[in-house]
Amino acid sequence: MRAIRRTNTKPEIALRSALHRQGYRFRKDHRIDLEGARVRPDIAFTARRVAVFVDGCFWHVCPEHGRDPTVNEWYWAPKLRRNVERDRAADAALTAAGWRVIRIWEHVPLADAVAAVAAALRGDSSADGDSSADGDSSADGDSSADGGGSADGGGSADGGGSAPGGGDSTA
Repeated sequence: MRAIRRTNTKPEIALRSALHRQGYRFRKDHRIDLEGARVRPDIAFTARRVAVFVDGCFWHVCPEHGRDPTVNEWYWAPKLRRNVERDRAADAALTAAGWRVIRIWEHVPLADAVAAVAAALRGDSSADGDSSADGDSSADGDSSADGGGSADGGGSADGGGSAPGGGDSTA
């Protein structure tokens, strides 16, 4: 278990690199303190209140690639179930706080993942949840992700979330 990464997984790094190449600025593994919950999205656009999670198929029980453990099922089944429950609780807490939540499976092509994040940053209502990434929406609430700055001051010189040509960029 020591070798299992919580952050900086290959799919997450690929997505962050692609977003950065397109001019988006964000916080990685940024802790968000909400009422009754602490959440750490893999990528957070604090000014636009968009939280992106890159979920592994095994650890988060992907409906397409996830499989039931066959060895030590007594240990793994409850652990994986708790992971899914924690994901749902984090989605609900973020949505209630006005964040837009995007969940992307590790098997989603990079171009589709970037498009899903870009749509959420533009404020497209079709980008809520993870509908554009894999068709299984886990956070379907309408959120005001476009509204103003963030309470924590953002994470970069431009306030934490910039899109190319969006007026937030200082470059």
